Amino acid sequence: MNQNEIFDAIVVGTGISGGWAAKELTEKGLKTLVLERGRMVKHIEDYPTMNDDPWDYPLKGELSKEEKKKYQKQSRVNWAPKQDVKHFFVNDLDHPYVETKRFDWIRGYQVGGRSLTWGRQSYRWSDIDFEANKKEEIGVDWPVRYKDISPWYDKVEEYIGVSGENLGLKVLPDGKFQPPMKLNCVEEDFKKSTSEKFDDGRLITIGRTAHITDPNATFEGRGTCQNRDRCWRGCPFGGYFSSNSSTLPAAERTGNMTLRPNSIVHEIMYDDLTKKATGVRVIDAETNEKIEFKAKVIFLCASAMASVGILLQSKSERFPNGLGNDSDALGRGIMDHHYKLGASAKVDGYLDKYYKGRQPTGFYIPRFVNLDEKTKKKDYLRGFGYQGRASRGDWSENIAEMNYGKDLKEQILKPGHWTIGVTGFGEFLPYDDNRVTLSPTEKDKWGLPQLAFDVEFKENEYNMREDIKTQIANMFNAAGFKDVNVYDQKTGPGLGIHEMGGARMGHSSKTSILNKNNQVHLVPNVYVTDGAFMSSSSCVNPSLTYMAFTARAANHAAEQLKAGKFS
Repeated sequence: MNQNEIFDAIVVGTGISGGWAAKELTEKGLKTLVLERGRMVKHIEDYPTMNDDPWDYPLKGELSKEEKKKYQKQSRVNWAPKQDVKHFFVNDLDHPYVETKRFDWIRGYQVGGRSLTWGRQSYRWSDIDFEANKKEEIGVDWPVRYKDISPWYDKVEEYIGVSGENLGLKVLPDGKFQPPMKLNCVEEDFKKSTSEKFDDGRLITIGRTAHITDPNATFEGRGTCQNRDRCWRGCPFGGYFSSNSSTLPAAERTGNMTLRPNSIVHEIMYDDLTKKATGVRVIDAETNEKIEFKAKVIFLCASAMASVGILLQSKSERFPNGLGNDSDALGRGIMDHHYKLGASAKVDGYLDKYYKGRQPTGFYIPRFVNLDEKTKKKDYLRGFGYQGRASRGDWSENIAEMNYGKDLKEQILKPGHWTIGVTGFGEFLPYDDNRVTLSPTEKDKWGLPQLAFDVEFKENEYNMREDIKTQIANMFNAAGFKDVNVYDQKTGPGLGIHEMGGARMGHSSKTSILNKNNQVHLVPNVYVTDGAFMSSSSCVNPSLTYMAFTARAANHAAEQLKAGKFS
């Protein structure tokens, strides 16, 4: 590549946000260089396990002892990495970080990033979320409100395909949905029980998920969800949204995208005279060659913590503490969502009923606390939601000591009894002392400083966790479920895989890094549109919000370029 070429735009990262930035910028005619630190992954061609069955793997799909050493931190999420998906998760020995306090940083370094393995739950924020910081005088006030983002939610939902049910809730705005998937019989009765026995607005709905369900809908190169529930391996049908199946092919079709994998961006170059960024410095992951690429505008979409790290490393005489960091806000306010707590129970009856396929979503319970005086809690702020599922199956029926011979053969051919389980996802407040910094001593294999995490749950979070467990136990008991088991596994922040913050939006460079358009206040041709820009966390899955803000910011950048602002 010609290092003297000046691109209209550089996009750093190819995940949820980077794919959208690439699509929008190239479709607006911008010659765009897209840089990914990981390897190339082509849609379908590079999904080696997409059609495998459980019996195709030794050790029941578990990693060997030697392999587990490579994924000690990635394995904290429990469901990954296994043999079928390990290639989409980083090797922790090659990509270390420092934990001043425990932080579970789950990553995927490849073209497509974690858009290949994300949970696909897609929910809009509301003004309850955007206004909370200001009302409670916590962190900094968001410089935007729901009306600013609503049309961009529309655009994203219609493009990626989100199945779901409109509810008319203020706390969970309606969207542009594909037909909803179905609750099963136990979930339907749980929905009925909840509406009858609680009068505080709580309800059950089907999860809103980024899967195409309308067979008559047209999504170029993508088909409908096949209900295989092998999504995290890469979907050959394109039934769920990923950068690889959707936004990156769209960008490629324009002829305006140059995609370069194995390109570790570690610094944004800054010109003191023009007060603008001029490009990025890159290390080739395979050859260790040091390269510079130039552009008029830069979109940082490397994933929240990686983008914060790049900004911290982007030092100059003007910005000795990191690009745009006059406020010392850079790296502060790191958040995640609660995870690994909830409840499970046994469900009597329904033995004459079953369900078809392996639906990739279950039910969702929207936030119902701290919405008004009636639902106000005394010992914590903000709220939580639940994601869950009812299913049939009982591992004990496959234990030889419990059945053998003819009885065993008959039992394993029949579905087991019904069970139900949920996980709570709660909001994490934006504390300034929850931060990520550059380690002064620890380096990675390319000689770059490792990120050091000093992030923890505090009193508000621990109090909320107790209520998450209490409320779901009450709901299960009210529904008549048996053997209700409440669980709360010891984790650190990060395990929700919704890490965010560190380069927050705000009204002023004195208290924040970015303005209302996702631009660095003090370097306006740099945009940050992954989770780093978040000024609070809400309690809903954040990826839909990242995509909406990215589309909005790319439109703004194209207009600024057209007006000659970044020339």
